[in-house]
Amino acid sequence: MPVSGPISEILAHLRRGRNLTQDDLAARLHAASGNTSVTREEVSRWERGKRIPGPYWRAWLGQVLDASQQELERAAAIERAARRRH
Repeated sequence: MPVSGPISEILAHLRRGRNLTQDDLAARLHAASGNTSVTREEVSRWERGKRIPGPYWRAWLGQVLDASQQELERAAAIERAARRRH
């Protein structure tokens, strides 16, 4: 069942649901993408709503967390809309 809400909440929910730490998620993203630029700190920024992962990372997040691209795109749009309201 898809989860709705801002991407910051969805990422934290999906990560915890798989019993992953932020370090674990960063390591899995690195392993899947071959890109070393993602760190635990970046995962933390995403989960705290400080940053919204771009399309590149959303694609890898979907693969690693077994989430649909549509769900992650909708969640990113919700996060962007919430930022505009504040």
